[in-house]
Amino acid sequence: MRNSFDSRQNSQPSSVPDDQVLRRLIATSIAAAPNQRITFAEYMDLALYQPQYGYYATGSVNIGSEGDFFTSPHLGSDFGELLAEQFAQMWEILEQPAPFTLIEMGAGQGLLAADILSYLHRWHPQCFKALEYLIVERAAGLIAQQQQQLEKLRLQPLSVRWCSWDEIPENSITGCCFSNELVDALPVHQFVLEAGQLKEIYVTTADATGEEIRFVEVTDTPSTPRLQEYFNFVGIDLMSGAYPDGYRSEVNLAALDWLNTVAKRLQRGFLLTIDYGYPATRYYLPSRHQGTLQCYYRHQHHDDPYLYVGHQDITAHVDFTALERQGELCDLHRVGFTQQGLFLMALGLGDRITALSRVNDPQGQAIAEARDVMTIMQRRQALHQLMNPMGLGGFGVLIQCKGLTTQERQHSLKGLSVPPLS
Repeated sequence: MRNSFDSRQNSQPSSVPDDQVLRRLIATSIAAAPNQRITFAEYMDLALYQPQYGYYATGSVNIGSEGDFFTSPHLGSDFGELLAEQFAQMWEILEQPAPFTLIEMGAGQGLLAADILSYLHRWHPQCFKALEYLIVERAAGLIAQQQQQLEKLRLQPLSVRWCSWDEIPENSITGCCFSNELVDALPVHQFVLEAGQLKEIYVTTADATGEEIRFVEVTDTPSTPRLQEYFNFVGIDLMSGAYPDGYRSEVNLAALDWLNTVAKRLQRGFLLTIDYGYPATRYYLPSRHQGTLQCYYRHQHHDDPYLYVGHQDITAHVDFTALERQGELCDLHRVGFTQQGLFLMALGLGDRITALSRVNDPQGQAIAEARDVMTIMQRRQALHQLMNPMGLGGFGVLIQCKGLTTQERQHSLKGLSVPPLS
């Protein structure tokens, strides 16, 4: 799930944005489609990424303490700095290639990129010198925010560019492709079990009253055989008798296509995916009969994707089993899977928490600087949020690799090592 500062998470927002323009555009797509309906995945894609009015496409997407949700980089620079430590080790494992390419996929407001680049510049200058930083982002509104954020760095040399996957040649990347809370926002298909049959959920328009456009759901046979094949792929038997009639959930076919795209560009290196989700056996528990789809608007969440169209985030949890198995088909081999809290602790999060209580610690200068932004208590609270197993610390961290030699694969990644007991 996304993260909210607001304790009133399940209440409905009082102010209603004007979303009729995007509603009309979606209604036009529905009218032009066969049987005047589109899959939920097509609806979600338009609601989030329609080039002019989609939630992520506009410059109005609001992430942070005053926005719709917040992510780990909004708690301070520690998350990005600890990731940078892992990237520096990956550079060493790959025998210090130049260029060493980091591809951030879905870079939000650019906070994570800024923290990673600043830390590598200061603490790993040779790695920074070899670095090529690419950002793959389809939302024009976010690209503008990212560029504005990174312009502040004034680091030399700084090699950062924005590109699409089509602009990156296949088998051209040596380094690490990574994402933080990207896969959860990829459009998902929705399905429901009806009388022992797998049915897909489609979106169509209701009879209009005046100028208002309303969307309603209908069910029918799946739009693609990939939906049924997906469950065989991840080892889930929906017809076992354990699943009740009306059982509803999601299938993220876009995540499989995304993984295939990334794998084709990566010649040698790593793929690091951080997101909230479960292995398939937990994702498709019979008791989770309404799926995982959630919507976020002004730090409140609910489960109606047809409200505030273009003004709210729509997400679904990640099936990590699907990512692992699709990876194997793409020559991406599992290096390890852990929780974010354990991953960050292994990279030094615990040392940072300990340092906050020491006056003469080597990190004292950084602590003094932090006082200008937040109190020591606030920073400690932020660090604990990053490792809280009931929140951000419970996120999954999946690392896969491609093209590594036998010797390179024998190296243990810091983030996957067991943190020492203090």
